Amino acid sequence: MEVRSESEVHVRSEKVLPLQGQMMQRTRLKVLFIRVCSSILIWTCLVQLIAVWELYNPRWFSGFTGYTTKMSVHVEGTLPSPLPLLPPRNYTNNGFLQVSCNGGLNQMRAAICDMVTVARLLNLTLVVPELDKTSFWADPSNFDDIFDVRHFIDSLRDEVRIIKRLPKRFSRRYGYQPLEMPPVSWSNEKYYLQQILPLFSKHQVIHFNRTDTRLANNGIPLELQKLRCRVNFQALKFTPDIEALGEKLVRMLQERGPFVALHLRYEMDMLAFSGCTHGCTEEEAEELKRLRYAFPWWREKEIVSEEKRSQGLCPLTPEEAALILQALGFDKDIQIYIASGDIYGGERRLASLRAVFPKIVKKDMLLEPGELQHFQNHSSQMAALDFIVSTASNVFVPTYDGNMAKVVEGHRRYLGLKKTIQLDRKRLVELLDLHQNGTLTWDEFTATVRQSHEGRMGQLARRRVIADKPKEEDYFYANPQECLCESKTCDDLFGPDNSTAVQ
Repeated sequence: MEVRSESEVHVRSEKVLPLQGQMMQRTRLKVLFIRVCSSILIWTCLVQLIAVWELYNPRWFSGFTGYTTKMSVHVEGTLPSPLPLLPPRNYTNNGFLQVSCNGGLNQMRAAICDMVTVARLLNLTLVVPELDKTSFWADPSNFDDIFDVRHFIDSLRDEVRIIKRLPKRFSRRYGYQPLEMPPVSWSNEKYYLQQILPLFSKHQVIHFNRTDTRLANNGIPLELQKLRCRVNFQALKFTPDIEALGEKLVRMLQERGPFVALHLRYEMDMLAFSGCTHGCTEEEAEELKRLRYAFPWWREKEIVSEEKRSQGLCPLTPEEAALILQALGFDKDIQIYIASGDIYGGERRLASLRAVFPKIVKKDMLLEPGELQHFQNHSSQMAALDFIVSTASNVFVPTYDGNMAKVVEGHRRYLGLKKTIQLDRKRLVELLDLHQNGTLTWDEFTATVRQSHEGRMGQLARRRVIADKPKEEDYFYANPQECLCESKTCDDLFGPDNSTAVQ
């Protein structure tokens, strides 16, 4: 039997100890590595879950993420910072959907929200929408001149696949002819599933050549309604240039104090289209009539202006707006930002309004000529600036319930029920005439105006539903109630008995 000396044993032990130390060190490193990887994985999953939940329930996290009711980021009224990029949704593509939007900026904005929702419902690939270049405004702007197209595509990638252009094999240059059609107005998801989706089995590309109000206000599944909101409030972000200039306008106004955004829709196209000539000279009325006849898609030609005005179907004149703002109690020193294009009749028609409210401002009064030069002759880009200012204003007052009035109202509700005065023009015209003919004193006039508008200040309310009369009921984008509450019926917000269905 071999006997080792103490010196040999000591040497052997000295060799073993370092090996054991190295093994223990490696074990610790492995444990540490596993813990770090696990922590990263858990936090990544948590962030993704929060992002997905917040996209559909943003107010649930208001106390944890700083998501305030006003959503202040750079200036009051702007929308929150982009959320983390989500993984793309995998689905079998049923075809390609092309859309050509018609109308002004806000009509097209609502249409884009609807078309994204339709593409998601039918599992289609959506081509970035084309904007209207042939309307009265003749604005040559493309989608990426107004909206951040990369953000639009990326922010919706977990819902629908969006591409900038069709694959070459479906290009008209290569002789491919898509099916062109306008979908039926105010349609629900059954129409698209039962009548539109089967068409894609024969036609790989369908082109919707009209997109205004092609999706119903009500009776749409909750997840689709929330998607409409997600597109509107998060995906449709203006280009950096537009956002920067819009925010500059807001800052300049806010530095001077509170301000009202007055959407004074007394513009040539509106007056010609509606036939409303109250307050115009005979020459102006004739000019507007000729313009109406010059545009074939303005179908109604012979219009009795005073009849439409008495029905509340005309925008208020600048002179009428001045009286109403006074009656509502606005101080003469309040700033009033004119959120519209050129007023028909120019400064002559603004004289009465300016006499009562001298602090009237417009874009060209606040900005240097060079700052607006890029936006000249681009009505939709100018309207985008007005949109930013209007959503951020202390009070928003539209003098006509057109698309901008409705879409801005909906944004202000979403941003924390910010005050929007919804003028009852039919009632106001009656009161204005009674006051001006001496039947109502000023005190009686102001008291009645205020009393009749107590419930028309943008308060929380259910959307009014009128069966089979979608044009007469409340517009989804003016009151997107499904995006303000958590439950399917919104009883958590309004209570179970607060119904506004009209039989």
